[in-house]
Amino acid sequence: MISKFFSAFKISLTTCLFVSLGFTPFEVAAERLKDLAGIQGVRQNQLIGYGLVVGLDGSGDQTTQTPFTVQSIINMMQQLGVSIPVGTSLQLKNVAAVMVTTSLPPFAQPGQTLDITVSSIGNAKSLRGGTLLMTPLKGADNQIYGMAQGNVLVGGVGASANGSKAQINHLSVGRISSGATVERAVASVLGHGNIIQLELNTSDFSTASRVVEAINKRFGADTAAAVDGRVIQVKAPASNDQRVSFLGALESIDVTPAQNAAKVILNARTGSIVMNQSVTLDTCAISHGNLSIVINTDNAVSQPNALAGGQTAGTANSNITIAKDAGQLMVLKAGASLSDVVKALNSIGATPQDLLAILQAMKASGALHADLEII
Repeated sequence: MISKFFSAFKISLTTCLFVSLGFTPFEVAAERLKDLAGIQGVRQNQLIGYGLVVGLDGSGDQTTQTPFTVQSIINMMQQLGVSIPVGTSLQLKNVAAVMVTTSLPPFAQPGQTLDITVSSIGNAKSLRGGTLLMTPLKGADNQIYGMAQGNVLVGGVGASANGSKAQINHLSVGRISSGATVERAVASVLGHGNIIQLELNTSDFSTASRVVEAINKRFGADTAAAVDGRVIQVKAPASNDQRVSFLGALESIDVTPAQNAAKVILNARTGSIVMNQSVTLDTCAISHGNLSIVINTDNAVSQPNALAGGQTAGTANSNITIAKDAGQLMVLKAGASLSDVVKALNSIGATPQDLLAILQAMKASGALHADLEII
């Protein structure tokens, strides 16, 4: 049976799908340049700090197992002028040691506020209702760039689902909206002289070439030049005001990116599969346990009519047959693709492990023209 269907054919997959959803054909559309690339020097900087959350309702750290919480309280009290006798055993139930994290956006200035995330690092049961005490936020250079303080909000606490009470969020993590104030700005330099550099989010020589073409078409020849598949040099005005206006217009240019590399992503734990429109499938035969899959081409030749000049016409229809326990279960015809194979396998109860093994076998045999990524 296998020898009957090894005639070459290729099926183009023109859908991007989740297996559990429907399939919607689409074409690559133009995107704004700001969605495809960033400007070198314009970036966020991560900040981190260690602090204390107080005012908890008995749900704080167990001090016998988190000595750093007691040490932090003692140090804080000494800085506030309160002396605690040596050897005093503190039984703190309303205090939790936490890490505070946030990101400092580009061009942030002193006085601006930032949202922060507060996460317990001890064994506190909940941060609900607590207050974060003043916490310095440091960057990678160990310099202080912000100060955080405020009431911690733990979202979703006590929410009910389907009429039954349930706590559906992590109680050891909370947020404070506008909970940090920027104390120091990070110097940002937009290029050197009259040159700025664009960095594509994903390296792609075709997309880089199209970006250069679009910029030169908008601002004139020799305005942009590609350095490699990711970096593009652009000539910009030297004046700060003119440069900002220029960058605003630059980011709004529409560019049609190149088609992405063919990729199939499989989550082996949940069985979810995502594939893009570049995936193609060649003829193959697969046997996996009690499942068998045959993908072939049915070549049909029509007889010439009186006006055809003796020329015959041929058509090739793709057929995918999926059988279970040696009995034919379903046949997919005319344009069937990898998405149809996956959908059919799901309909007969194939497990994520079955899908993983089958896709790996198709990739190893060369029938699956795509990168297979397993997460």
